[in-house]
Amino acid sequence: MLASITRRTALAAAGAMLLAASALTPALAQDKTKIRFSAVFSEQDIRAEMMKKFADGIGDEFEFEGFYGGMLFKQGTELVALQRGNLEMGNIAPQDISNQVPEWSILTSAYLFRDAAHLQTFFDSELGEEMKKMAEDKLGVRVLGPTFFGTRQVGLKSDKKINTPADMAGIKLRMPGGDSWQFLGQALGANPTPMAYAEVYTGLQTGAIDGQDNPLPNVQNMKFYEVMSQIVMTSHLIGFDLLTISADTWNKLTPEQQEKVQTAANEAIAWSTEQHLKQEEELAASFKEKGLDIYTPDLDAFRAHAQKMYLESDLAKSWPEGLIDKINAL
Repeated sequence: MLASITRRTALAAAGAMLLAASALTPALAQDKTKIRFSAVFSEQDIRAEMMKKFADGIGDEFEFEGFYGGMLFKQGTELVALQRGNLEMGNIAPQDISNQVPEWSILTSAYLFRDAAHLQTFFDSELGEEMKKMAEDKLGVRVLGPTFFGTRQVGLKSDKKINTPADMAGIKLRMPGGDSWQFLGQALGANPTPMAYAEVYTGLQTGAIDGQDNPLPNVQNMKFYEVMSQIVMTSHLIGFDLLTISADTWNKLTPEQQEKVQTAANEAIAWSTEQHLKQEEELAASFKEKGLDIYTPDLDAFRAHAQKMYLESDLAKSWPEGLIDKINAL
């Protein structure tokens, strides 16, 4: 009888322990900080692999979910989703920030950054910290770092040699629609022509346009090299987005967690930049093998012409005084 009671007591105790453990498991799961990330780039993009590396870097105390190809939020809506608390992290275009904070439009202008290294140097500097703080104070988002995705170059159908902006006079250069993009085409010395991205190949083929501007990976993906004779390495715009976390999410993290998130972001971004630069170098060599003339014009002349036009335009009225000279000096 005593043995039976003892067995029942042991079984009851074991059952209680199992119940306690099962009740604890959801609690432990809830302790994980959930981070949903949204981007419009595809899961095959280098930056998608960057985010996987980021997820590995922040470790098991975070529950990371990545949504790509605009599956969760459409392009241009991620910033508002962060601000409304509907998203924890996003890949945000600097143009989206400048729509709400006009001072940020300086970071979208031509020839501001010389290359990917200059871009990173700026965001690591006190100047970059001031701009990031401005975004955090006014928008409620924290910028973890810039995600470089390529440098825009000019591709032309004709074999006319281009060395300065004056040589671009009369060239019908396809640019994306919108005032800022059309102004960029003018700043290059060309006659900018808006045209849908999907129509550019045919436009070059038929002569409706004389050229287009895109990073080299886009030239490869869209096979523009088939209907061009040269690529002028103007490097007029360093393409980048911003790896961003909502301030609300950031402020709920412990200092140790914040350090882990920032470190993981730094390492992932550095890897991604290296991969993009390698890809661009390989593509330049590939296009040369395909018979395209690839060369670098007088970049100082292009930079001086473009920056003069920007500074004399209405776009520059909101720019922090002296900032462009400080960035140039970095």
